[in-house]
This record gives sequence, C-alpha cells and structure tokens, in this order.
Amino acid sequence: MKKHISLTAILMLVTFLVQAQAPNYKVVFDMTSRDSVNQQSLIRELGLIRESNPTAKLEVVLYGQGLDLVIKGRSSQEPNVARLLTDKDISFKVCAIAMKRTNIVKDQLIPGVDIVPDGIYEIISKQQEGWGYIKVAH
Repeated sequence: MKKHISLTAILMLVTFLVQAQAPNYKVVFDMTSRDSVNQQSLIRELGLIRESNPTAKLEVVLYGQGLDLVIKGRSSQEPNVARLLTDKDISFKVCAIAMKRTNIVKDQLIPGVDIVPDGIYEIISKQQEGWGYIKVAH
C-alpha cells in the first residue's frame, strides 16, 4: 500500500513539474507608475522571463503615470523598451483614455507600442483568457 501511495505521489509531482514548464506561459503586467525603480524592475523581469522561457507571452499595460515608460524622450528605459518590442511575444499597450487625459498622441509613443481603448479592461480581458497578473510596484 505504501508503494502505491509513493508511486502515485511521484507521478503527481512529475505531472505538476511538466505542466509548470508548459509553453502556455502568459503574463500581463499592470504599470501605473513613472518611478524609475519600477521601470527598471519591469524591464529586468521581462528579460529574465524571456531568458528562462523563450515562448512566454508577455504584455505590459500602461495607464496613469505609467505612460512615461513608452513616451519618446521621457524614459531612461527607451532603448530597452525598443529592444523588447522587437520580440513578437512581448507587447506594450497604452490606455487611450489615459492618453487623452494627459494629451499624449500616438506620434509621441515609442514605435511599436499599441493603443487599447481601456487599460483596465485590457487587463481584465487577459485575466479572463487565463493570463497571469503582475502589478508593477515596489
């Protein structure tokens, strides 16, 4: 009986580990801060995830003061954002409502940044699709 329980436990563990490494790794990041420490942390985390899981789908949704990360000339992370945008599985999405409220137009964004109608709705939609959620803060 103990052998049966042990074998079952080992099989369950192996199944869990295989599923944990599954290619269906999708995370949406919620960025509302202009803080440079938060910006650096986000860029670092995206890079670390990409290194450990080359097939991960990563999306950063920016609204509020978070827009500064993707506005040309405002972010010290501009070269890093531009580099990350060359990866087809990493996207940066900006809330159109926040853009309107802060008088930002598309031409001010780093090329490749997408605009979504509502940042919060975008995050909720991703969660409903099974994406993980990370609030960028320190």
